[in-house]
Amino acid sequence: MGYKTILAVLAALLVSACSGIPQRTSDQEQLERFQQYAGEPVSSVPYLGRYDSWRPLGRDNLVVWTGVNDAYLLTIAGPCFDLPFKQRIAIKSHGPTLSRGDSVIVGRGQRCMITEIRPVDYRKMKQDAKAKQQEETNSAGE
Repeated sequence: MGYKTILAVLAALLVSACSGIPQRTSDQEQLERFQQYAGEPVSSVPYLGRYDSWRPLGRDNLVVWTGVNDAYLLTIAGPCFDLPFKQRIAIKSHGPTLSRGDSVIVGRGQRCMITEIRPVDYRKMKQDAKAKQQEETNSAGE
């Protein structure tokens, strides 16, 4: 067998092996979903020095939850290269608010300045997702 034939066989095996793996929603798709529920940009939001959860949405965006339904879509001056790959971040704010100009610290001290903050109607987002899931379940059962 020639070199090209071996590469073609290996490529085919790799593609077929990966075809059964469920695809995770891409960061871009998730970003678009959060943008649908995001309000107009605000200059700051209340922040008491802690957040409940966060999710990277590529190298330039992340969502931070400060409560069960209190979510904020942050755009950062970037790209913040390590953001999609880290499990922990720190947020450096100047006082009791999270403001444009504050920083998200990723990895070994990479500072990524916050350039935009948009509140997300996360409660509505969850309600719509649940309704869509019920609709799909009802459609499949018919």
